[in-house]
Amino acid sequence: MLYGLLALFLTAVASSCSTTRRLGPDDILYTGVKKIDYQVADTVSLPGSLTSDIFDVVNVKPNNALYSPYVRWPFPLGLWVYNNWTNPPKGLRHWLYEKLVSEPVLISDVRPEVRVHMIDQMLDNNGFFRGRASYELVKGKNPKKARILYKVDPGEAYPIDTVELLPDTCALYHAIDSIAMRQHYLKAGSRYCVDSLSTARINIANALRNRGYYFFRPEYIEYLADSTIRSGAIALRLDMANNIPSFALDSYRTGKIVTTIHRNEGGGTPDTIDTRRGEVVKMQPMHLRDNLIPSCITFRKGKRFSVADMNRTQTYLSRLGIFNAIEINAIPDSTEKGILNVEIDCTFDKPLEASAEVNVTSKSNSYLGPGVDLRLTNKNLFGGAEQLSVDLHGSYEWQTGHGRNSIFNSYEVGLSSTLAFPRLLAPRFIPRSRRELNWTRISLGADLLNRPHYFNMAQFNTGIVYDWRVNRHVTNSLTLFKLTYTKLMRTTTEFDSIMNANRAIAESFRSQFIPQMAFSYIYDRDFDADNQLNWQFSVIEAGNIFWGIYELCGKKGEKELFGTPFSQFIKGTTQLVYNRRLGHGDHWLVSRVAVGAAHAYGNSSVVPYAEQFYCGGANSVRAFTVRSIGPGSFRVPANQINGYFDQTGTFKFEFNVEYRFPIIGPLHGAVFFDSGNVWLLKRDPDRPGGLLKGSTFFRDLATGTGVGLRLDIGMLVVRGDLGIGIHAPYATGKSGYYNIPRFKDGLAFHLAIGYPF
Repeated sequence: MLYGLLALFLTAVASSCSTTRRLGPDDILYTGVKKIDYQVADTVSLPGSLTSDIFDVVNVKPNNALYSPYVRWPFPLGLWVYNNWTNPPKGLRHWLYEKLVSEPVLISDVRPEVRVHMIDQMLDNNGFFRGRASYELVKGKNPKKARILYKVDPGEAYPIDTVELLPDTCALYHAIDSIAMRQHYLKAGSRYCVDSLSTARINIANALRNRGYYFFRPEYIEYLADSTIRSGAIALRLDMANNIPSFALDSYRTGKIVTTIHRNEGGGTPDTIDTRRGEVVKMQPMHLRDNLIPSCITFRKGKRFSVADMNRTQTYLSRLGIFNAIEINAIPDSTEKGILNVEIDCTFDKPLEASAEVNVTSKSNSYLGPGVDLRLTNKNLFGGAEQLSVDLHGSYEWQTGHGRNSIFNSYEVGLSSTLAFPRLLAPRFIPRSRRELNWTRISLGADLLNRPHYFNMAQFNTGIVYDWRVNRHVTNSLTLFKLTYTKLMRTTTEFDSIMNANRAIAESFRSQFIPQMAFSYIYDRDFDADNQLNWQFSVIEAGNIFWGIYELCGKKGEKELFGTPFSQFIKGTTQLVYNRRLGHGDHWLVSRVAVGAAHAYGNSSVVPYAEQFYCGGANSVRAFTVRSIGPGSFRVPANQINGYFDQTGTFKFEFNVEYRFPIIGPLHGAVFFDSGNVWLLKRDPDRPGGLLKGSTFFRDLATGTGVGLRLDIGMLVVRGDLGIGIHAPYATGKSGYYNIPRFKDGLAFHLAIGYPF
């Protein structure tokens, strides 16, 4: 095999220019597109959708494409094999040939004349009737190779001059005209576009189907376009197609509503219940509350039939999570014209679901390791789609990044349970959308964290959380109450020495109760295919209610809950992420800004360690490992090996910019710039330079750049980022903004799961 590979390499080198030797006399090797030359006048604006469609038409991959269709790899191995090897019938050489060969892509395969014709059609469909496209072959030193130069001269676009609607002779025509007048595109002055016309009539048909015309279809509406009335413009008229079925012209109202609930095992005895939303037939025996199904049905008898009601009912029933099949049918009534009876059939899923999952987890603090998750879920505990989940999880983690070793390896085991109700058990004044499923979650859990050479910590928590949506873009979460108890079970002499050296850190690690209330707000919106925005905001308060009760009762000094002090602080965080597509394909510029602040007062002098901020790591400033910078310009003394616990703060600022681009198949690349740090809002004499000051803010920002590779297979993204330090916020012994003593000292590699933001 080595001989074969060596022979292949020598053959390729010796014949590096012979990638056209086997081509026929009239064959020309296609080497990509040189350019799409748009010859556009200053007064003409080409829509982005049109240029994108033209690009898709001409985007034919040449051999060994790097960035199709413009850039190729410099080593066309497959073509070398095709032109210089023979294919023996069997053996190692035959196997190598079949694995490596690539047949040449010829100009005749690309058929540029056909693609030019397709571009002409696109120009016509977008109103550029005077436009034309052409191409020419651009050859180099080798006349058997050529690139294609496409030229596109769109000319002036034809606008819509007038729009003539249907005669107002019946209810249907009147409805069509009223809907059409609200269509933004069907107005004088709009550029003529076939796709936009098609979209407009789809919108009209959908609106009609929500007004009772259930059987109406978009193809029943036709357009007549005339360009002879005024030169360079289109006169447009709406018309109805011939031979439309009579039932499609009728408006319908909702008749009888029957919902049948089938058992997962099949069979059963029917039990019919009359409800405010029709009949519900349950195949007994069955564990189902009587009011659950009616709460999901949006049809009402006698109401004008609407496809939106059908879709919403389907959605509401599906989101309950208790059915494996849902079917809704509208059937014309056999005795009364203009009535559609609704038949809904639902089949129960199995009530119990067990899962075992082995995974690799990656956390924002650069911990990476295997984990196991065993979960048992009852999806219909009380007959109202309540979900009870019991979760046993465990993980072993080690820290990635330059300069870390195994002393930071840890394991964690925990048991948690959650009871979730598919509705808000809350007062009506909390705004919510009935179109979305809202949840009330009650949780109880316990975790044990082991950090070798340092401590064992136990944590117990319980809480109640409301999750609801105001609309499709806004998600809210209100933690009405959460009580966490943390206790250091065991500490080592080494850990105790660290705590003794810094009392503020020791206070943050003490055993304590953390009674909390929290609220988070997420705004997530895709403005179009090229612009995406995600804004998150959260605020947490701890201990204020208990502190106020104790104060009212006259309790002074440090206050305790069950004999243990409780923490009192407030914490707020916000993050803004903006994604912008660059040009064509999967090229994105992603920007992120994150700010957070926390302040302890009253019953606490220090924010709990778990609630403090840190910087660096796989999802932060990637040129630095987690907790290796900050607070401010503070640097752990060289003789303090385990200063890891000092690298936290109560104020955080981070800024990231990342350019993401495809390489080949599921492999993607990234180039990024990161900046950020953490600071203290209270002066700490043990950490000089850590206090937040406006005069030193920008100098205290750690900055770095770097490159990354991402293997994106859809459900899983494996990411490797190499951070390169530019500026450290502390004194390094080197002057200037670039103060990294040696280039290798500024390198940090992170292996992670998922995108950083």
